[in-house]
Amino acid sequence: QVQLVESGGGLVQAGGSLRLSCAASGRTFNMHTMGWFRQAPGKEREFVAFISWSVGSTYYADSVKGRFTLSRDNAKNTVYLQMNRLKPEDTAVYYCAASKWAVSVTAARNYDYWGQGTQVTVSS
Repeated sequence: QVQLVESGGGLVQAGGSLRLSCAASGRTFNMHTMGWFRQAPGKEREFVAFISWSVGSTYYADSVKGRFTLSRDNAKNTVYLQMNRLKPEDTAVYYCAASKWAVSVTAARNYDYWGQGTQVTVSS
């Protein structure tokens, strides 16, 4: 089992920044990829970004590319999502997730463990 705990959400004005954290514990050695997804009210959960635990390679959805940055601290088993130049349309509950897969990891169905989510609200 892997446990994921997100933190860092909150209310911010448009153009502002937030940093989300996702701390992983348990049998993390089986996990290859950490991803972030978000879900706004009335919408489906959508992919935001992922990072490879081992090599640190990252991939972003077009909607956040150039504004969001993923990083990891392997010693702390923690992944960070730095979100800059936030927009009202970024408002959602943000979830981190862990996958044992290295491919097809923009799809939520390929993630094995999920955090409880953290709310991000961007006011205009």
